[in-house]
Amino acid sequence: MSRTRSQGCHYVQAFWKHWSCVFPQHGPGRKHDRTIALVPWQQAIIDAHAGKLLRGLFHSDGARVQNWGIGANGKRYEGYVRYFFDNASQDIIGICCASLDRLGISYTRPKERTVSVARRAAVAVLDEHVGPKS
Repeated sequence: MSRTRSQGCHYVQAFWKHWSCVFPQHGPGRKHDRTIALVPWQQAIIDAHAGKLLRGLFHSDGARVQNWGIGANGKRYEGYVRYFFDNASQDIIGICCASLDRLGISYTRPKERTVSVARRAAVAVLDEHVGPKS
């Protein structure tokens, strides 16, 4: 392993001939152009820890936002909180949706590459697992 320090960041590299055994999804090219499929041992971990996977997914490619609207008097008002997850890989979207299903969290797919969690009860459950971005 080697570390190079740059202004405001650390660059970490690790070389090991067995990385492909640990992360079989890794490969050349863009992730949305190749298959991202979990092997059985990875699926078992995700099944047991779906909330932790969702935390990682939403912290990397998601957002928790406060919706807003315009009232009858023309004034802006704050609406409800919702989550969005966006990814170009349909395989990763599928992994996210399967984890949401496992936890009983309702969601919609407003766009091909977007998952939305907007119902109050669903947002409350997701809040328990995702927490604030660090």
